[in-house]
Amino acid sequence: MSNPIREIYNKLADAYQHDTDWGSPYNVYYERPAMMAALPCQLKGKKVLDAGCSAGWYSSQLLAGGAEVTGIDLSPNMIKAAQHRIGDKATFLCHDLEEPLPFNDNSFDVIVSSLTLHYIKEWTNTFQEFNRILKSGGTLLFSVHHPFMDFTRYECDDYFKKQLLSETWYKPNITIDVIFYRRSMQDIVNETTEYFNLEKLIEPKPDELMKKVKEEAYHYLMTHPHFLIVKAISKKGDLDK
Repeated sequence: MSNPIREIYNKLADAYQHDTDWGSPYNVYYERPAMMAALPCQLKGKKVLDAGCSAGWYSSQLLAGGAEVTGIDLSPNMIKAAQHRIGDKATFLCHDLEEPLPFNDNSFDVIVSSLTLHYIKEWTNTFQEFNRILKSGGTLLFSVHHPFMDFTRYECDDYFKKQLLSETWYKPNITIDVIFYRRSMQDIVNETTEYFNLEKLIEPKPDELMKKVKEEAYHYLMTHPHFLIVKAISKKGDLDK
């Protein structure tokens, strides 16, 4: 990922550490419940990589499920926030997902990546590395922006062309412009299946609790999907044949 992304998330680290867990209904009642439901049922004793770990919420949940967790993130400030949350119960490294990953082949049973990959322009090297460090038959679970959301909310002339977009985020104590890449549904699926077997494509529905907390957001998400979740299995064994 580029330095602008690093700087953006360095500035957002405090908001993620103190606000996102309860102050962001799109995370609390939408993306997170769906991602957690899609995780493998048995995590105890499994080695899991939290790729784009942010302030460590997923790492904490994975630890609670009995996993051995390693978290990586581009932002040094996010890594500090994750370490503050979890301490030495997990391993955290500051690392760019666009660079070769500092892990041996077949190191992990599961890779979880929450709302991270849309900050990466080209997925090929990242997915190649994910496949390398996953054990044969290991699970990749990731969430990204839904193509419907990005195409309809922003000025886009060509649905099939990858496009860099910018959005202003209003967080407690900070207003900041965030940049990310829009890509088509077929690109998301085809780039995933280059190295993985697609197990499930999930268009999450908001949790019913959101209706009580923020009813207008609940009804909006039922007609305007914002996130897409992909669950895939390493086909390393197939590629080696």
